[in-house]
Amino acid sequence: MNKTQLIDAIAEKAGLSKVDAKKALEAFVAVVGETLENNEKVVLVGFGSFSISERSERNGRNPQTGQGIRIPARKVVKFKPGVDLSCKV
Repeated sequence: MNKTQLIDAIAEKAGLSKVDAKKALEAFVAVVGETLENNEKVVLVGFGSFSISERSERNGRNPQTGQGIRIPARKVVKFKPGVDLSCKV
């Protein structure tokens, strides 16, 4: 499912126009992003939780040349599905 299909599905389920569903989805993504930037966790009971995890620096390999490279430390977003979501898949 892509973004357009998700907007269509939200509009249909919630009885909203596609424009309003798009605004709601974009607002959700923006709020989650801002919250994670502040190193806070987003917990949606039953659906899941979004959090920030730190990956440490590590060694890697360039697949084209085989040369070793150093991959710097960075922060990544993690999603852990909730019980209700896990049972449906």
